This record gives sequence, structure tokens and C-alpha cells, in this order.
Amino acid sequence: MPLPLSVLDFASVRSGKTVGEAFQESVELAQAAERLGYERVWYTEHHNMSSIASAAPAVLIAHIAAQTESIRLGSGGVMLPNHAPLIIAEQFGTLAELHPGRIDLGLGRAPGTDQAAVRAMRRDPRAAEEFPQDVKELQAFLRDESVVPGLRAVPGAGTNVPLYILGSSMFGATLAAAYGLPYSFASHFAPEALEQATQAYRAQFQPSEVLDEPYVIAAVNVVGRDNPDDAAQELEWYRRSRVRQMAGRGRELSEEELDLVMHSPAGQQILNMIRYTAVGDGAQVKQYVEDFAARASADEIMVAPVGSTSEGAIDSLRVLREAWGR
Repeated sequence: MPLPLSVLDFASVRSGKTVGEAFQESVELAQAAERLGYERVWYTEHHNMSSIASAAPAVLIAHIAAQTESIRLGSGGVMLPNHAPLIIAEQFGTLAELHPGRIDLGLGRAPGTDQAAVRAMRRDPRAAEEFPQDVKELQAFLRDESVVPGLRAVPGAGTNVPLYILGSSMFGATLAAAYGLPYSFASHFAPEALEQATQAYRAQFQPSEVLDEPYVIAAVNVVGRDNPDDAAQELEWYRRSRVRQMAGRGRELSEEELDLVMHSPAGQQILNMIRYTAVGDGAQVKQYVEDFAARASADEIMVAPVGSTSEGAIDSLRVLREAWGR
């Protein structure tokens, strides 16, 4: 039976579009994913990035859940050191009460931003060190087993919103294994430790009340088109836009400057970040994703759909889903 397919959405603000238009495109992407039979859609927490509008995942999830019917929605993830566990328990407890059985809570320990935003969020640089304890505190709030005397999360208590540990290194893998939680690896932009981390997670996994066996979700970029030549053109756009975004650092690069950066060591390093990208028609992307799933020892694939337009991103989802089977 084919592995479940899910979707990772950044609420991308495409060139010439507004943030409001980006949110509408996210609604349309989730509705398409639901029609096509994808398992879930997750939204990332990023700050101070002009091309990504998903700074407040809980708010975005609420908006999209009201305009979909059955697909699971969640965070991929909430950067827990930016928040008090009680606040996240209340936010996602609210979502779970409004949309029972549809809400996931993926947790990461990175800030999801730059140092300027870290300071603006009043984030303690040492907060990441408390991530393991914060996960336990959050889980206890959601179970109605608060570790803080006299305090309950309302809403939140008793909702048991499922938790997922996100990561791109060995830290998340070992923590997820020790806590008996599912593990999601961010291989769509951080490919280096994929196999080492997923293997370590499986080897060290300790069964828990919520999970008997290890469960791995691995993320991969997908550029799917009916015509492979169209997919190749879209891949070139993606490669150039990724380098432009990361190397430009807020400055608009000319095409000539971008050409030079693309072939520089810095440009090649950026391109290596999107190493795991399936490109082509249905048969081609299906084969790539199957091979990737085997490499990652994955139980579920999280698809980051590539598209210079919203329609293109939906096309990537459609082409893979139609080839993947049910």
C-alpha cells in the first residue's frame, strides 16, 4: 500500500502578490490537497521573511480549517522556544475543540528567524536549552496533567493534540525517540543528516502511551508537471529564486549578478540545501519520491510543492497524487 502523502505550506508571498493574496492561495492549496486525498497540511513558523507569511500558524490553521472539511491541519512547526508552553496548549486546544480530530502540533526548537526578530520577540537565547522540558510541560497541559500546581490549560486540557518533533539534526531524532513521539525531518531544506537521524531515531525509539512503534515523516520538494520540459523550466525558476532570496539578503540582484552567484561556492551551497527535489512528470516524480522514502526510512512523505504560481504548486500536488495511487 502506498505511503501517506502530506503537504508543507509556507504561505508563500509570490512576486507581485500581497500577504492577503498569499493566504487565499494557501486556502486553495489546502482545498486542493483535500480533494486529492493528501493526509495533512502543515504550516511553518517563520518571522521577518518577506516571502513567507506563516508567522502565526495557529491563526492560519483556524482560517483554513473553517474553509476545509476533513483534512488534518497543523504546524510544521511551532518554534516552541519562542512561546510559553501554556500559550501553545491554549491555542492548539482551541483549534482542537473547534475542529475535533483534525489538528496536529509539530514542534521545533529553532527560532525560525534572524537575530533581530529574536530580540524583538524578547526571546531568551538560552530558551532552546529548555526545549525537552517545555515539550513535556506542553504535553502535560494537553493531557490535563499539568505540572504547574493550580493551573489548567482551558481550552487545551484533555484534548490530547498529537505532538510531532521536528528536526534537521541528531538532537530532534534522539529526543523524539526518548519521548516515544513521531519524528519529522526537514530534508526539504536541510538534507545532510537525513539518513543518520532517521536511523538513530528508529534504533533508539522507546514506546510510549501515544506511539508503539517509530514513525518517520520526511519532507521532499516536488516539481510535477504533465510535460517534463515544463517541470525542468519550473525547477530552474525554483533554483534561481532560492539563490536570489538567500544570497540577496534583502538586496535585489540583477540577472547577471545572480548568474555569478549561482556558480559560486556560496550559490552551490544554497542549491545543495534543496538537494531532495523530485522533478518531472507523474512517473518521474513518483519514482523519485519512492526512492527518497526508502532512503529516509519514511512512513509518510511531506511534500513541499514547488510553483512560481499558486496554480503551479497545485499542479505539483496533482501530478504526484495521480501517479502515486491510493
